[in-house]
Amino acid sequence: MSVVLQGARANAPGDAPAAGLAARKADFPILARSVRGRRLVYLDNAATTQKPEAVIEAEARYYRESNANIHRGVHWLSQHSTDLYEESRERVRALLNAARSEEIVFTRGTTEAINLVAYSWARTNLKAGDEILITTMEHHSNIVPWQLVCAQTGAVLRVAPIGDEGALDLDAFDALLGPRTRLVAVAHVSNALGTVNPVARLVQRAHAVGAVVLVDGAQAVAHTAVDVQAIGCDFYAFSGHKLYGPTGIGALYGRHELLQAMPPWQGGGDMIRTVSFEASTWADAPQRFEAGTPNIAGVVALGAAIDYLRSVGIDRIAAHEHELLAYGTRALEAIPGLRLIGTAAGKAGILSFTIDGIHPHDLGTILDTEGVAIRAGHHCTMPLMKRFGIPGTARASLALYNDESDVDALAAAIRRAQDLFEGK
Repeated sequence: MSVVLQGARANAPGDAPAAGLAARKADFPILARSVRGRRLVYLDNAATTQKPEAVIEAEARYYRESNANIHRGVHWLSQHSTDLYEESRERVRALLNAARSEEIVFTRGTTEAINLVAYSWARTNLKAGDEILITTMEHHSNIVPWQLVCAQTGAVLRVAPIGDEGALDLDAFDALLGPRTRLVAVAHVSNALGTVNPVARLVQRAHAVGAVVLVDGAQAVAHTAVDVQAIGCDFYAFSGHKLYGPTGIGALYGRHELLQAMPPWQGGGDMIRTVSFEASTWADAPQRFEAGTPNIAGVVALGAAIDYLRSVGIDRIAAHEHELLAYGTRALEAIPGLRLIGTAAGKAGILSFTIDGIHPHDLGTILDTEGVAIRAGHHCTMPLMKRFGIPGTARASLALYNDESDVDALAAAIRRAQDLFEGK
Protein backbone atom coordinates (compact mmCIF):
# COMPACT_ATOMS: atom_id res chain seq x y z
CA MET A 1 0.00 0.00 0.00
CA SER A 2 1.21 3.50 -0.68
CA VAL A 3 1.58 4.63 2.90
CA VAL A 4 3.14 7.75 4.38
CA LEU A 5 4.24 7.18 7.97
CA GLN A 6 4.47 10.08 10.37
CA GLY A 7 8.00 10.45 11.58
CA ALA A 8 9.44 8.52 8.66
CA ARG A 9 12.47 9.98 6.92
CA ALA A 10 11.41 12.20 4.02
CA ASN A 11 13.49 13.12 1.01
CA ALA A 12 14.87 16.60 0.99
CA PRO A 13 12.59 19.25 -0.52
CA GLY A 14 12.78 19.14 -4.28
CA ASP A 15 14.05 15.56 -4.38
CA ALA A 16 12.23 13.51 -7.02
CA PRO A 17 11.43 9.85 -6.52
CA ALA A 18 13.35 7.27 -8.46
CA ALA A 19 12.17 6.39 -11.93
CA GLY A 20 10.44 3.32 -10.48
CA LEU A 21 7.76 2.03 -12.81
CA ALA A 22 7.58 5.04 -15.10
CA ALA A 23 8.60 2.91 -18.08
CA ARG A 24 5.30 1.07 -17.68
CA LYS A 25 3.55 4.05 -19.26
CA ALA A 26 4.33 2.42 -22.59
CA ASP A 27 2.08 -0.52 -21.65
CA PHE A 28 -0.97 1.78 -21.67
CA PRO A 29 -1.89 2.99 -25.17
CA ILE A 30 -4.12 5.84 -24.04
CA LEU A 31 -1.27 7.53 -22.18
CA ALA A 32 0.44 8.26 -25.51
CA ARG A 33 -2.36 10.53 -26.67
CA SER A 34 -2.69 14.26 -26.21
CA VAL A 35 -5.65 16.12 -24.72
CA ARG A 36 -6.46 19.67 -25.79
CA GLY A 37 -3.04 19.87 -27.43
CA ARG A 38 -1.27 18.83 -24.25
CA ARG A 39 0.33 15.64 -22.99
CA LEU A 40 -2.27 13.62 -21.11
CA VAL A 41 -1.53 13.64 -17.38
CA TYR A 42 -3.97 11.10 -15.99
CA LEU A 43 -4.50 11.46 -12.23
CA ASP A 44 -8.06 10.14 -11.89
CA ASN A 45 -7.10 6.58 -11.03
CA ALA A 46 -9.33 6.26 -7.97
CA ALA A 47 -12.28 6.67 -10.34
CA THR A 48 -10.91 4.23 -12.91
CA THR A 49 -7.48 3.12 -14.03
CA GLN A 50 -6.31 2.98 -17.61
CA LYS A 51 -5.92 -0.42 -19.27
CA PRO A 52 -2.69 -2.03 -20.45
CA GLU A 53 -2.46 -3.43 -23.94
CA ALA A 54 -2.47 -6.95 -22.49
CA VAL A 55 -5.95 -6.42 -21.03
CA ILE A 56 -7.34 -4.75 -24.14
CA GLU A 57 -5.99 -7.59 -26.28
CA ALA A 58 -7.32 -10.29 -23.92
CA GLU A 59 -10.88 -9.00 -24.27
CA ALA A 60 -10.58 -8.58 -28.04
CA ARG A 61 -9.02 -12.02 -28.41
CA TYR A 62 -11.86 -13.60 -26.45
CA TYR A 63 -14.38 -12.28 -28.97
CA ARG A 64 -12.18 -13.20 -31.92
CA GLU A 65 -11.35 -16.74 -30.83
CA SER A 66 -13.44 -18.00 -27.89
CA ASN A 67 -16.87 -16.40 -27.79
CA ALA A 68 -19.60 -18.81 -26.60
CA ASN A 69 -21.95 -19.06 -23.67
CA ILE A 70 -20.58 -20.85 -20.65
CA HIS A 71 -21.70 -23.77 -18.48
CA ARG A 72 -24.43 -24.75 -20.94
CA GLY A 73 -22.95 -26.23 -24.09
CA VAL A 74 -21.42 -29.53 -25.09
CA HIS A 75 -19.53 -28.03 -28.04
CA TRP A 76 -15.85 -27.14 -27.90
CA LEU A 77 -16.23 -23.34 -27.87
CA SER A 78 -18.60 -23.45 -24.91
CA GLN A 79 -16.28 -25.70 -22.96
CA HIS A 80 -13.28 -23.54 -23.86
CA SER A 81 -15.08 -20.35 -22.84
CA THR A 82 -16.11 -21.99 -19.56
CA ASP A 83 -12.49 -22.94 -18.90
CA LEU A 84 -11.34 -19.35 -19.46
CA TYR A 85 -14.08 -18.04 -17.17
CA GLU A 86 -13.27 -20.42 -14.35
CA GLU A 87 -9.53 -19.88 -14.76
CA SER A 88 -10.16 -16.20 -14.07
CA ARG A 89 -12.10 -17.14 -10.95
CA GLU A 90 -9.01 -18.99 -9.77
CA ARG A 91 -6.90 -15.90 -10.50
CA VAL A 92 -9.20 -13.82 -8.28
CA ARG A 93 -9.00 -16.47 -5.57
CA ALA A 94 -5.21 -16.31 -5.66
CA LEU A 95 -5.22 -12.49 -5.72
CA LEU A 96 -7.22 -12.40 -2.49
CA ASN A 97 -5.76 -15.63 -1.04
CA ALA A 98 -9.23 -17.04 -0.52
CA ALA A 99 -9.34 -20.64 0.67
CA ARG A 100 -11.27 -21.93 -2.35
CA SER A 101 -12.48 -20.70 -5.71
CA GLU A 102 -16.11 -21.36 -4.70
CA GLU A 103 -15.75 -18.33 -2.41
CA ILE A 104 -15.46 -15.97 -5.41
CA VAL A 105 -18.65 -14.57 -6.93
CA PHE A 106 -18.39 -12.46 -10.08
CA THR A 107 -20.40 -9.23 -9.99
CA ARG A 108 -20.55 -6.00 -11.99
CA GLY A 109 -18.28 -4.37 -9.42
CA THR A 110 -17.99 -3.31 -5.79
CA THR A 111 -21.42 -1.69 -5.70
CA GLU A 112 -23.19 -4.80 -6.90
CA ALA A 113 -21.13 -7.00 -4.57
CA ILE A 114 -22.16 -4.93 -1.54
CA ASN A 115 -25.78 -4.91 -2.66
CA LEU A 116 -25.65 -8.69 -3.05
CA VAL A 117 -24.65 -9.03 0.61
CA ALA A 118 -27.25 -6.47 1.65
CA TYR A 119 -30.04 -8.19 -0.24
CA SER A 120 -29.17 -11.80 0.46
CA TRP A 121 -27.34 -11.96 3.80
CA ALA A 122 -28.59 -8.86 5.62
CA ARG A 123 -32.28 -9.07 4.73
CA THR A 124 -32.25 -12.72 5.75
CA ASN A 125 -30.38 -12.35 9.03
CA LEU A 126 -31.20 -8.92 10.46
CA LYS A 127 -34.23 -7.93 12.48
CA ALA A 128 -35.56 -4.86 14.30
CA GLY A 129 -33.07 -3.52 16.83
CA ASP A 130 -30.01 -5.12 15.24
CA GLU A 131 -27.22 -2.71 14.40
CA ILE A 132 -25.02 -2.15 11.35
CA LEU A 133 -21.80 -0.24 11.99
CA ILE A 134 -20.06 1.75 9.25
CA THR A 135 -17.67 4.74 9.30
CA THR A 136 -17.90 8.38 8.32
CA MET A 137 -15.51 7.88 5.40
CA GLU A 138 -17.61 5.32 3.51
CA HIS A 139 -18.50 5.61 -0.16
CA HIS A 140 -22.22 5.95 -0.87
CA SER A 141 -22.13 2.34 -2.10
CA ASN A 142 -21.30 1.29 1.46
CA ILE A 143 -23.97 3.52 3.01
CA VAL A 144 -27.11 3.45 0.89
CA PRO A 145 -27.54 -0.36 0.70
CA TRP A 146 -27.49 -0.53 4.50
CA GLN A 147 -30.00 2.31 4.78
CA LEU A 148 -32.31 0.29 2.54
CA VAL A 149 -31.77 -2.78 4.73
CA CYS A 150 -32.55 -0.78 7.86
CA ALA A 151 -35.76 0.58 6.33
CA GLN A 152 -36.91 -2.94 5.47
CA THR A 153 -35.80 -4.83 8.59
CA GLY A 154 -35.93 -2.26 11.39
CA ALA A 155 -32.19 -2.52 11.95
CA VAL A 156 -30.30 0.60 13.02
CA LEU A 157 -27.33 2.18 11.24
CA ARG A 158 -24.47 3.37 13.45
CA VAL A 159 -21.56 5.50 12.22
CA ALA A 160 -18.06 5.57 13.70
CA PRO A 161 -16.47 9.06 13.56
CA ILE A 162 -13.10 10.10 12.18
CA GLY A 163 -10.56 12.66 13.37
CA ASP A 164 -9.56 15.89 11.68
CA GLU A 165 -6.69 14.16 9.89
CA GLY A 166 -9.09 11.61 8.41
CA ALA A 167 -8.19 8.57 10.49
CA LEU A 168 -10.86 6.41 12.05
CA ASP A 169 -11.45 7.04 15.76
CA LEU A 170 -10.67 3.53 16.97
CA ASP A 171 -11.86 4.13 20.53
CA ALA A 172 -15.20 5.39 19.25
CA PHE A 173 -15.42 2.43 16.87
CA ASP A 174 -14.85 0.02 19.75
CA ALA A 175 -17.42 1.83 21.90
CA LEU A 176 -20.07 1.45 19.20
CA LEU A 177 -19.58 -2.31 19.02
CA GLY A 178 -21.95 -4.26 21.19
CA PRO A 179 -24.26 -7.24 21.48
CA ARG A 180 -26.65 -5.72 18.94
CA THR A 181 -23.94 -5.23 16.30
CA ARG A 182 -24.62 -7.81 13.61
CA LEU A 183 -22.71 -6.35 10.67
CA VAL A 184 -19.69 -4.09 10.25
CA ALA A 185 -19.04 -2.64 6.77
CA VAL A 186 -15.85 -0.66 6.32
CA ALA A 187 -13.59 0.60 3.55
CA HIS A 188 -10.12 -0.87 3.35
CA VAL A 189 -8.95 2.44 1.85
CA SER A 190 -10.97 5.66 1.70
CA ASN A 191 -11.57 6.76 -1.88
CA ALA A 192 -11.80 10.43 -0.85
CA LEU A 193 -9.01 10.66 1.74
CA GLY A 194 -6.65 7.80 1.01
CA THR A 195 -6.85 6.70 4.64
CA VAL A 196 -5.86 3.07 5.13
CA ASN A 197 -7.99 1.43 7.78
CA PRO A 198 -6.52 -1.27 10.08
CA VAL A 199 -9.01 -3.79 8.74
CA ALA A 200 -7.57 -6.87 10.47
CA ARG A 201 -7.92 -5.12 13.83
CA LEU A 202 -11.46 -3.98 13.02
CA VAL A 203 -12.42 -7.51 12.00
CA GLN A 204 -11.00 -8.94 15.20
CA ARG A 205 -12.96 -6.47 17.35
CA ALA A 206 -16.16 -7.03 15.38
CA HIS A 207 -15.89 -10.81 15.55
CA ALA A 208 -15.44 -10.55 19.32
CA VAL A 209 -19.04 -9.33 19.57
CA GLY A 210 -20.31 -11.83 17.01
CA ALA A 211 -20.62 -9.45 14.05
CA VAL A 212 -20.06 -10.31 10.41
CA VAL A 213 -17.63 -8.01 8.54
CA LEU A 214 -17.69 -6.76 4.95
CA VAL A 215 -14.63 -4.90 3.63
CA ASP A 216 -14.95 -2.56 0.64
CA GLY A 217 -11.67 -3.19 -1.14
CA ALA A 218 -12.27 -1.09 -4.25
CA GLN A 219 -9.35 1.25 -3.52
CA ALA A 220 -7.00 -1.39 -2.10
CA VAL A 221 -6.53 -4.31 -4.46
CA ALA A 222 -4.48 -2.43 -7.08
CA HIS A 223 -2.13 -0.97 -4.47
CA THR A 224 -1.42 -3.59 -1.83
CA ALA A 225 -1.39 -7.34 -1.33
CA VAL A 226 -4.78 -8.45 0.02
CA ASP A 227 -5.08 -11.63 2.07
CA VAL A 228 -8.65 -12.22 3.15
CA GLN A 229 -7.63 -15.11 5.37
CA ALA A 230 -5.13 -12.93 7.24
CA ILE A 231 -7.62 -10.05 7.45
CA GLY A 232 -10.25 -12.50 8.65
CA CYS A 233 -13.17 -10.73 6.99
CA ASP A 234 -16.37 -12.50 6.02
CA PHE A 235 -16.90 -10.59 2.76
CA TYR A 236 -14.53 -8.58 0.56
CA ALA A 237 -15.63 -6.63 -2.53
CA PHE A 238 -13.69 -5.04 -5.38
CA SER A 239 -14.06 -3.69 -8.93
CA GLY A 240 -12.01 -4.73 -11.92
CA HIS A 241 -11.87 -1.27 -13.50
CA LYS A 242 -9.82 0.09 -10.59
CA LEU A 243 -7.43 -2.85 -11.05
CA TYR A 244 -6.40 -2.05 -14.66
CA GLY A 245 -9.24 -4.28 -15.85
CA PRO A 246 -12.47 -3.54 -17.75
CA THR A 247 -15.55 -1.80 -16.45
CA GLY A 248 -18.65 -3.81 -15.57
CA ILE A 249 -16.84 -6.60 -13.77
CA GLY A 250 -15.79 -7.20 -10.18
CA ALA A 251 -15.96 -9.82 -7.50
CA LEU A 252 -17.24 -10.63 -4.06
CA TYR A 253 -15.32 -12.90 -1.74
CA GLY A 254 -17.52 -14.58 0.84
CA ARG A 255 -16.73 -17.27 3.38
CA HIS A 256 -18.04 -20.50 1.88
CA GLU A 257 -20.32 -21.41 4.77
CA LEU A 258 -21.95 -17.97 4.63
CA LEU A 259 -22.49 -18.10 0.86
CA GLN A 260 -23.95 -21.58 1.07
CA ALA A 261 -26.47 -20.42 3.67
CA MET A 262 -27.54 -17.32 1.72
CA PRO A 263 -30.55 -17.33 -0.61
CA PRO A 264 -30.12 -16.18 -4.23
CA TRP A 265 -30.72 -12.54 -4.93
CA GLN A 266 -31.58 -12.88 -8.62
CA GLY A 267 -33.45 -15.66 -10.35
CA GLY A 268 -32.86 -17.03 -13.82
CA GLY A 269 -30.63 -19.39 -15.72
CA ASP A 270 -27.56 -21.11 -14.33
CA MET A 271 -28.32 -20.35 -10.66
CA ILE A 272 -30.73 -23.26 -10.24
CA ARG A 273 -30.42 -26.96 -9.54
CA THR A 274 -34.00 -27.87 -10.47
CA VAL A 275 -37.05 -25.92 -11.64
CA SER A 276 -40.69 -26.90 -11.65
CA PHE A 277 -43.88 -24.85 -11.58
CA GLU A 278 -44.30 -25.85 -7.95
CA ALA A 279 -40.82 -24.98 -6.66
CA SER A 280 -37.16 -24.56 -7.55
CA THR A 281 -33.91 -25.48 -5.85
CA TRP A 282 -30.63 -23.61 -6.03
CA ALA A 283 -27.15 -24.35 -7.27
CA ASP A 284 -24.28 -24.19 -4.84
CA ALA A 285 -22.26 -21.00 -4.44
CA PRO A 286 -20.93 -19.24 -6.42
CA GLN A 287 -23.28 -20.16 -9.32
CA ARG A 288 -26.25 -19.44 -7.05
CA PHE A 289 -25.38 -15.74 -7.26
CA GLU A 290 -24.49 -15.54 -10.96
CA ALA A 291 -27.88 -15.67 -12.68
CA GLY A 292 -28.03 -15.30 -16.44
CA THR A 293 -25.26 -14.89 -18.98
CA PRO A 294 -22.40 -13.10 -17.21
CA ASN A 295 -19.85 -10.64 -18.56
CA ILE A 296 -17.66 -13.46 -19.84
CA ALA A 297 -15.27 -11.27 -21.80
CA GLY A 298 -14.95 -8.97 -18.79
CA VAL A 299 -14.10 -11.89 -16.54
CA VAL A 300 -11.43 -13.09 -18.97
CA ALA A 301 -9.96 -9.58 -19.22
CA LEU A 302 -10.03 -9.26 -15.43
CA GLY A 303 -7.91 -12.38 -15.28
CA ALA A 304 -5.49 -10.73 -17.70
CA ALA A 305 -5.40 -7.61 -15.51
CA ILE A 306 -4.49 -9.72 -12.50
CA ASP A 307 -1.75 -11.42 -14.51
CA TYR A 308 -0.43 -8.00 -15.51
CA LEU A 309 -0.50 -6.74 -11.93
CA ARG A 310 1.41 -9.77 -10.74
CA SER A 311 3.96 -9.46 -13.55
CA VAL A 312 4.75 -5.92 -12.41
CA GLY A 313 4.77 -6.91 -8.73
CA ILE A 314 2.41 -5.55 -6.13
CA ASP A 315 5.27 -4.79 -3.74
CA ARG A 316 7.04 -2.76 -6.45
CA ILE A 317 3.82 -0.89 -7.14
CA ALA A 318 3.33 -0.14 -3.46
CA ALA A 319 6.88 1.16 -3.06
CA HIS A 320 6.62 3.31 -6.20
CA GLU A 321 3.31 4.85 -5.17
CA HIS A 322 4.53 5.40 -1.61
CA GLU A 323 7.48 7.39 -2.90
CA LEU A 324 5.36 9.32 -5.38
CA LEU A 325 2.75 10.14 -2.75
CA ALA A 326 5.44 11.61 -0.50
CA TYR A 327 6.77 13.65 -3.43
CA GLY A 328 3.27 14.83 -4.33
CA THR A 329 2.45 15.73 -0.75
CA ARG A 330 5.50 17.97 -0.52
CA ALA A 331 4.77 19.54 -3.91
CA LEU A 332 1.19 20.44 -3.00
CA GLU A 333 2.03 21.60 0.52
CA ALA A 334 4.37 24.16 -1.07
CA ILE A 335 1.45 25.84 -2.88
CA PRO A 336 0.01 28.82 -0.94
CA GLY A 337 -3.70 28.57 -0.21
CA LEU A 338 -3.83 24.79 -0.73
CA ARG A 339 -5.28 22.62 2.03
CA LEU A 340 -4.84 18.86 1.97
CA ILE A 341 -7.91 16.94 3.12
CA GLY A 342 -6.85 13.59 4.53
CA THR A 343 -3.50 13.56 6.31
CA ALA A 344 -3.71 10.33 8.27
CA ALA A 345 -0.45 8.65 9.24
CA GLY A 346 -1.21 5.71 6.98
CA LYS A 347 -2.67 6.55 3.60
CA ALA A 348 -2.71 5.41 -0.01
CA GLY A 349 -1.88 7.36 -3.17
CA ILE A 350 -4.70 9.90 -3.02
CA LEU A 351 -4.20 13.65 -2.76
CA SER A 352 -7.47 15.45 -1.96
CA PHE A 353 -7.30 19.18 -1.52
CA THR A 354 -9.03 22.54 -1.67
CA ILE A 355 -7.70 25.86 -2.97
CA ASP A 356 -8.65 29.16 -1.36
CA GLY A 357 -11.06 31.07 -3.61
CA ILE A 358 -11.44 28.37 -6.28
CA HIS A 359 -14.29 25.85 -6.36
CA PRO A 360 -13.06 22.29 -6.99
CA HIS A 361 -15.16 22.04 -10.16
CA ASP A 362 -13.62 25.24 -11.54
CA LEU A 363 -10.16 23.99 -10.66
CA GLY A 364 -10.78 20.67 -12.39
CA THR A 365 -11.99 22.45 -15.51
CA ILE A 366 -8.93 24.68 -15.66
CA LEU A 367 -6.57 21.76 -15.07
CA ASP A 368 -8.23 19.96 -17.96
CA THR A 369 -7.16 22.76 -20.30
CA GLU A 370 -3.60 21.88 -19.29
CA GLY A 371 -4.16 18.19 -20.05
CA VAL A 372 -4.30 17.26 -16.37
CA ALA A 373 -7.18 14.90 -15.51
CA ILE A 374 -8.31 14.89 -11.89
CA ARG A 375 -11.65 14.33 -10.14
CA ALA A 376 -13.57 17.20 -8.52
CA GLY A 377 -16.64 16.97 -6.29
CA HIS A 378 -17.84 15.00 -3.31
CA HIS A 379 -16.51 11.66 -4.65
CA CYS A 380 -19.69 9.84 -3.56
CA THR A 381 -18.87 10.70 0.04
CA MET A 382 -21.30 13.51 0.83
CA PRO A 383 -21.44 12.76 4.60
CA LEU A 384 -17.64 12.88 4.71
CA MET A 385 -17.56 16.25 2.97
CA LYS A 386 -20.11 17.52 5.49
CA ARG A 387 -17.82 16.31 8.27
CA PHE A 388 -15.08 18.59 6.92
CA GLY A 389 -17.46 21.47 6.21
CA ILE A 390 -16.72 21.61 2.49
CA PRO A 391 -18.80 20.94 -0.64
CA GLY A 392 -16.09 18.81 -2.19
CA THR A 393 -12.41 18.51 -3.04
CA ALA A 394 -10.12 18.26 -5.99
CA ARG A 395 -8.61 14.77 -5.99
CA ALA A 396 -5.46 13.55 -7.71
CA SER A 397 -5.01 9.79 -7.41
CA LEU A 398 -1.93 7.79 -8.35
CA ALA A 399 -1.29 4.59 -10.22
CA LEU A 400 1.73 2.53 -11.17
CA TYR A 401 2.26 4.45 -14.44
CA ASN A 402 2.39 7.90 -12.83
CA ASP A 403 5.70 9.58 -12.15
CA GLU A 404 7.15 12.80 -10.79
CA SER A 405 6.60 14.61 -14.09
CA ASP A 406 2.86 14.05 -13.66
CA VAL A 407 2.98 15.54 -10.17
CA ASP A 408 5.03 18.48 -11.44
CA ALA A 409 2.45 19.07 -14.19
CA LEU A 410 -0.34 18.99 -11.59
CA ALA A 411 1.41 21.51 -9.34
CA ALA A 412 2.21 23.83 -12.26
CA ALA A 413 -1.40 23.69 -13.49
CA ILE A 414 -2.71 24.53 -10.02
CA ARG A 415 -0.47 27.57 -9.86
CA ARG A 416 -1.67 28.67 -13.30
CA ALA A 417 -5.26 28.34 -12.08
CA GLN A 418 -4.44 30.55 -9.10
CA ASP A 419 -2.88 33.14 -11.38
CA LEU A 420 -5.98 33.09 -13.56
CA PHE A 421 -8.28 33.71 -10.61
CA GLU A 422 -6.01 36.46 -9.33
CA GLY A 423 -6.07 38.15 -12.73
CA LYS A 424 -2.38 37.71 -13.42
